[in-house]
Amino acid sequence: MNHSIGLKGFSLVEMLIALVILAISLLALAGLMATTTRNNAFGGHMTEAATFAQDKLEELKAIPWANIVGGADTKPGSTGITYTRTWNVSTLLNPVPPPNDLLKAVTITVNWNDGTSRSINIFSAIRNSDAS
Repeated sequence: MNHSIGLKGFSLVEMLIALVILAISLLALAGLMATTTRNNAFGGHMTEAATFAQDKLEELKAIPWANIVGGADTKPGSTGITYTRTWNVSTLLNPVPPPNDLLKAVTITVNWNDGTSRSINIFSAIRNSDAS
């Protein structure tokens, strides 16, 4: 009596093909995870840089009008990256001469290096609330 006639299973070749397909799929997923991790880190750095730029803009809005001048500083990030902030201040063209001019243009640039040199810029106009 032969009991193996009605049994079906996988051959060794079919198993090897399945393992090759599985290995290729896992390698693709590993590459995707590396890309996702890198993009997530970049998003965190970009958010931190934008926060530093916004912080400086808020500082400039809070100080007296005559003290709003350009400058630069560095800020350590939470991930160990050092950000360099530079802010340029210029008086916008308007018919009122200083010290009663109404607007100053502020451009804040934040630079950092996470393996690649990166930067963001924000631009704003600050109104002289002391001028009448």
